[in-house]
Amino acid sequence: MGMTMTQKILAAHAGLEQVVAGQLIRAKLDMVLGNDITSPVAINEFEKAGFSEIFDKSKISMVMDHFTPNKDIKAAEQCVQCRTFARHFNLDNFYDVGAMGIEHALLPEKGIVAAGDCIIGADSHTCTYGALGAFSTGVGSTDMAAGMATGEAWFKVPEAIKFNITGKLSKNVSGKDVILHIIGITGVDGALYQSMEFMGQGLINLSIDDRLCMANMAIEAGAKNGIFMVDEITKTYLDERVHRPYKIYAPDEDAVYIRTIDIDLSKIKPTVSFPHLPDNTRTIDEVGDIPIQQVVIGSCTNGRLSDMAIAAEILKGKTVHRDVRAIIIPATQQIYKECIQLGYLEIFIDAGCVVSTPTCGPCLGGHMGILAAGERCVATTNRNFVGRMGHVKSEVYLASPAVAAASAISGKLSGPEEVN
Repeated sequence: MGMTMTQKILAAHAGLEQVVAGQLIRAKLDMVLGNDITSPVAINEFEKAGFSEIFDKSKISMVMDHFTPNKDIKAAEQCVQCRTFARHFNLDNFYDVGAMGIEHALLPEKGIVAAGDCIIGADSHTCTYGALGAFSTGVGSTDMAAGMATGEAWFKVPEAIKFNITGKLSKNVSGKDVILHIIGITGVDGALYQSMEFMGQGLINLSIDDRLCMANMAIEAGAKNGIFMVDEITKTYLDERVHRPYKIYAPDEDAVYIRTIDIDLSKIKPTVSFPHLPDNTRTIDEVGDIPIQQVVIGSCTNGRLSDMAIAAEILKGKTVHRDVRAIIIPATQQIYKECIQLGYLEIFIDAGCVVSTPTCGPCLGGHMGILAAGERCVATTNRNFVGRMGHVKSEVYLASPAVAAASAISGKLSGPEEVN
């Protein structure tokens, strides 16, 4: 029986010739990731279990991204605990204020993760790295603690859904629209503990940033992971950043998928997820008249340079609506610097936006843009649950950078063509 991409990676890391869906395995890890919220819990469990050594200082990453620079005393104490642990064990990949970025943008940018890797992270959007042909998945902080000590983790081998991608995206349509469209089809639990595997001739028309966005939101369909076939686009990206050998895994011709979903990129329109679940999707021509009070462009989903470029193109020479607070957050320091060099920050500021240093901030209702009761926000983030960005009576609408930027100008949920 053939294996999927995910199954091949898991088999290799478990030292097995073959695995099948539902099988319990123990696999070796190439990277264990934590942030300033989840790492302190993992450190507490690490110490409670009596561990005194880590398995490999080059294979543990901690990124201070959620509440840094520290928003309050609790956040400061959490970061102190992370800094102390990182210095004690001399971690190679510890990123703090001045060097940090949003973790799931930073690790690919730094070449820390690569095709064929087996990665766990104490953050649900660790599935982002599947865009590069890795198996990566979110875990709890206790699993992170065990991973830091042993370099291994237990997994149940997932079943898989095959997504056959064809066609080419239309103007102002991006990977964010594609994954929102897909989640609208599957529902938030339609891929529960399954691998979403993306392949097909249409991949050539999806950039790495599109793929990172799509893999990031696999968890919003309930998936264990999302993973893309490695092609020349992937290899070019990796070879510019990764300075170690990596291995490419392709699915067997007779790999078993529980179903196949065909996605024609040319038929996808700008798509918005309405409150309060990511699968509550409508195309931009179906949204109606929805006034808004805030826009957030950033996050581990859409804070990359191409996202900033799209926002800058739409905002250039325009002014943010007087009733809207527009918050733009480049995902890493490198992206922030490139935005300065390319003139994007000047465009944003002249339009009336505020630009933040890298942080997850408003995505999880942490800081840098909390909503009051009754307020609505169009965000390029990945979740729109009740109270996700502030008050339980606020609303979050998930959208692409193009839709978010257009909405900031119009003061209501809008497509880019409405503000040109």
